[in-house]
Amino acid sequence: MEQKIEKEDKKSGFLTRLLTFFKTLGLTIKTRCLKFYNRFKEGSTGTKLSHVIMGSGNIYHKQYLKGFVYLILQVGFFALFIISPEVNGTPLGLKSIVNFFTLGTEPGDIFNPADNSMLMLLFGVIVFGLIGMFLAAYNSNIKSSLKADNDIKAGKKPTSLKEDIASLLDERFHVALLTPAIIGIITFTVLPTIFMILIAFTNFDSEHQGQVLFNWVGFANFLDIFSGTGEISVRFLPVLSWTLIWAFFATSTNYIGGILLAILINKKGVKLKKMWRTIFILTIALPQFISLLAMRNLLSTYGPINSTLMSLGLTDAPIQFLANAANPWTARITIIVINIWIGVPYTMLMTSGILMNVPSELYEAAQIDGATKRQAFFNITIPYILFITTPYLITSFIGNITSFNVIYLLTGGAPGVPGYKAGETDLLVTWLYKLTIDESEYNIGSVIAIITFIITATATLLSYRRSKAYKEEDAFQ
Repeated sequence: MEQKIEKEDKKSGFLTRLLTFFKTLGLTIKTRCLKFYNRFKEGSTGTKLSHVIMGSGNIYHKQYLKGFVYLILQVGFFALFIISPEVNGTPLGLKSIVNFFTLGTEPGDIFNPADNSMLMLLFGVIVFGLIGMFLAAYNSNIKSSLKADNDIKAGKKPTSLKEDIASLLDERFHVALLTPAIIGIITFTVLPTIFMILIAFTNFDSEHQGQVLFNWVGFANFLDIFSGTGEISVRFLPVLSWTLIWAFFATSTNYIGGILLAILINKKGVKLKKMWRTIFILTIALPQFISLLAMRNLLSTYGPINSTLMSLGLTDAPIQFLANAANPWTARITIIVINIWIGVPYTMLMTSGILMNVPSELYEAAQIDGATKRQAFFNITIPYILFITTPYLITSFIGNITSFNVIYLLTGGAPGVPGYKAGETDLLVTWLYKLTIDESEYNIGSVIAIITFIITATATLLSYRRSKAYKEEDAFQ
C-alpha cells in the first residue's frame, strides 16, 4: 500500500513539474510578446521604422554611420534571398533552404552532374545560421534606437559610433572581447555540431556516397538501437555497459589512489618528499601516447614481461594481456591497471596542493575540542579534499567516458567480436571512430555521438548539482 502511494506521489510530482514547465514557458512567451508590442508602441518614429528598415532609428537620431551599418546588413541579407547568384533559376539563399528539406532530387551519373546531398545539408545549416545572426542584428538595431530614445528622454545626446567604440574599449570591454569569441564559437562549433546532429536523421551511410543521394529518415536510426537487427542494435548495450564500467573504475582508482598517495607522501616524518613526487610524475613528463605504446610493447606476446615470466618458469606460454586475450576481462582489467599508472600522478599532484592549503585553524579548533588525529583526518582532511576535488572528479568521469587514446592505442577495441566492428574493449567513442572513419556509416556514428553527449551532459549536471561543492559553496570559507 505504501509503495502504491509513493508511486502515485512520484507520478503527481512529475505531472506538477511538467505543468509548471509549460506554464512558465507560456508566461515567458507572453511576456516577450508584450515587451515587443510595448517597445513598438512607446518608441519614437525612428524606433517604429527600425522594426521594418534596420538603421532607421539611428538615422532618425542622427547616428548616421551606425544606421548605415545596420542598413547595409539588412540589404546584404535580403540580397542573399532575392538577387544573389541563381541556382537553376532560384537565388542561392532561397535555393539552399529548399535543398535543405529535399536534400536533392537528381542522382546523376558518370556523364551528368548530380545533386550533392551533403553540400545541400551543409549550405542549409549555414543559411539558417545566417538567419539567426541576422535576427540578432535586427534585435540589436531596435535596442540601439530605443537606447537613443531613452537618452533623449533623460536630456542626454544620443551616443555616436565613436562614443560607442570608446565605450567598448572601456567599461564595456568585456563585450568587445566576447563578441568575436561568440561569433567564432557559433561558426566553428555550434553550426558544425548542428550539422553532425542532423546527419543522425538521414540515411547517409556507406551506400549513399559519391553521386548517390541520401534522404531524411526521421528517428529511424534511433529506433534501430532498440528494434533493429544491425550492429548498432546488437552491440550498443554491451559497448555502453563497458563504457560506464570503464569510466567508473578508471575514475575511482585514479582518484582514490592519487589521494592515498598524496596523503602518504605529505605525511609528517616521510623524508625526501620532492624526490617521491618527482618519481611518480615521470609518466606526466612523457606524452601519454608514448607511455601507452611502451606499455603495449612491454605486455606484447614476446615482450619483456612475457619473456621474463617464461624464463623464470612461472608460465609455459606467453600470456595474452591485451588485444589477443582469450578472455575479454583479461584485456579490460589490464587496461584499467595501466590507466592507474598513467592517471594517479595527476590526482596526487592536485591533492598535494590541497593538503598544503588546508586551513590550519580547522585543525587547531579540532585539537582544542579534544579531537584525535584520526578524527581530524576523517572529519576535516577527507571532507575538505572531497569538497575541493568534486568538480575534478566529475570532469574526470566524463573524460573517461570519451577516453579515446587509452583504448585505441592499447587494444584498438580488441578482442574482436565475430561479425561486428565493435570489439570487447571498444568504448562508444572508439566505436564511433570505426563506424565513421573505417566504415563511412556517418548516420549511425552521429547517433552514437548524440547518445554519448546526452549521457555525459546528464551525468555532469546531475552529479554536480547534487554535490556539496554546489550546494555548500561557502562551507570552507
